Amino acid sequence: MSMRVRTSALTALAVAAFAAGSVLTTPAAGAAPKAAAPKFLSASQLPPHPTSSWTAGRVTEGFPEALGLCVSTEGVLDYDYRHREFRTDLDTSAVQLTVVTGTAAQAKALAKHYDDLIRTCADRIEESSPDVNAEGRDYGTLPVEEGAHVRGLNTETPGGATDIALLSVGRDDRTVTVVKWGEMGDFVNAPVTAFKKTTITAVNKLY
Repeated sequence: MSMRVRTSALTALAVAAFAAGSVLTTPAAGAAPKAAAPKFLSASQLPPHPTSSWTAGRVTEGFPEALGLCVSTEGVLDYDYRHREFRTDLDTSAVQLTVVTGTAAQAKALAKHYDDLIRTCADRIEESSPDVNAEGRDYGTLPVEEGAHVRGLNTETPGGATDIALLSVGRDDRTVTVVKWGEMGDFVNAPVTAFKKTTITAVNKLY
C-alpha cells in the first residue's frame, strides 16, 4: 500500500498487527541457522508502470516498515529477515521481504501466519479505525515451488483518499517471501496479472 495512507490508518494497523497474536512463538533455540542468502527481485521484474521506471534499493537486513500495516514480526521467532524496497518517480512503490527459517515446517507455518494476517488485515483496520473503510480481495493461489497466495487490499479515509495494495506470500522449502505493490487508487488500478507474474518470479528466484 502507498505510504500516503492517513495517519489514523497507519496507527490502527500497527496496533492491529501487534494484536495478531503469538502463534509462532517458540523457544529461541528454533532460530534459523546461517544459510545461503535468498535472491531478490530486480526492478525490471516489478509490474510495469505506465509512465515511470522502477528503481531498486539495496538489499537490507531487517523487517521493512512498508509491510508493517498488515504484517509484522510480533510473536514470530528472530529469523533472518532481509528486504528490498522499490520506488517509481510517482507514488507507486513496492517491497520484497525474505525470511529464512530453521526448517521447512517452520516456513510453512510462517507463510500461513503471514497469509492469515493479510487475509484479516481489512477487518483489523476497520475494527481499530472505524472511520477508515477497508476491503480485502482474494486473487487465489499460484503453483510455484511450495505455493504462493495473492491478495488485494483497498483503504479509503474519511477525506476520500484511497490506496490499493497487492500482497503475496510464497515459500520455497524453509524460506518465505512476501511481496507488496501499492499506490493511490482502488482495485481498478491494480495490475493483478502482472503482480502474479512478479510473485512467481520472486519465489522461483529465491534459490
